[in-house]
Amino acid sequence: MAEKKTSAARETGASRRSGVRAPSRRTAIVAAVLLVIVGWPVLSALFGGFERTGGGEIAVVRNGGFFDNNRIRQVIDPGSGRVWVGLYSQVHKYPAQQRFYTITSDAGKGDESGVDVVTVPSSDGVNMGIEGTLYFTLNQDHKALRQFDDKYGTRKFRSAGGDTYNVYDGDKGWSAFLDQIVRPVIDNDLRSQINSFRCAELVSSCALVQNSSAPRNVQTAGQQAQSNNGNIAKVQTAINTSLAADLEQTLGGKFVTNIHFNLVRITLPSKVQDAVDRAQAAFAQISEAQAKVASAKAEAAANKARQDGYNKCPTCARIEELKALPQGITVYAPGNPNGSLLRGR
Repeated sequence: MAEKKTSAARETGASRRSGVRAPSRRTAIVAAVLLVIVGWPVLSALFGGFERTGGGEIAVVRNGGFFDNNRIRQVIDPGSGRVWVGLYSQVHKYPAQQRFYTITSDAGKGDESGVDVVTVPSSDGVNMGIEGTLYFTLNQDHKALRQFDDKYGTRKFRSAGGDTYNVYDGDKGWSAFLDQIVRPVIDNDLRSQINSFRCAELVSSCALVQNSSAPRNVQTAGQQAQSNNGNIAKVQTAINTSLAADLEQTLGGKFVTNIHFNLVRITLPSKVQDAVDRAQAAFAQISEAQAKVASAKAEAAANKARQDGYNKCPTCARIEELKALPQGITVYAPGNPNGSLLRGR
């Protein structure tokens, strides 16, 4: 009996010791795991609930919590401090400074990859390559910016490379938005404005291949160049006016301001330009030949006038002959059969 009590007492003590220590270890491990799983996301969400903007960006904040709606919560102006935007909110940052969109034949400087030129016909059917830059600023009015985010911040746009981006995805997203939405408006405005001018009214060298008459003189060419510059200025003014109205209508609101298009260059198709170069070379040859003819006529007239003077004054002719003698001549004998010039020793 004594041995059975002793054994029972040992088992009871062992079970007590194991029952106290084992649950303590498991509880600590479970608590640590729960702290990592639950606590870390909570802390991240709390710290992530603050946002700020740089000097060149403005932000639209949308609700994004588990039990929240997806409406716009607030707008953060450029250069703000830390602002509480709520848990799991979405922040759409847009450029707040002046932006530009470049159309150029330089493969490394345009907004679209490769050579990018808008080709539009003139009123007389000559395809002309237009290069230029559009300058503008995103409207920072809070009401307009909220409407812009509702219309364009909630969808994606396909870039020239085929990838899709949100408009707030940095420069790539902004460029994709401009390529897909703004670029067609630019092309249409350029087409309508350029089509109201003849090729020679914008590029004076077009007259060389469209007009078979003799080349214009320098004064006329200068007047034509001044006329071209004035016409290009008219195109720019018309585009600036029409772009503002067309972009507002196309975008569905006045989302861009301070619009200005700078027409940098107008180029001709390669075949037309080759014809212009050949015509200019031909005109240069004609001008050179005409210059030689004029020089010969002037020389002949000068010789005739000189001879008339000698006929009227034979002594003057003798004097001119003496002036033309080489240096070192001491005797001049025109009647000498062995030579009219004798050099002195």
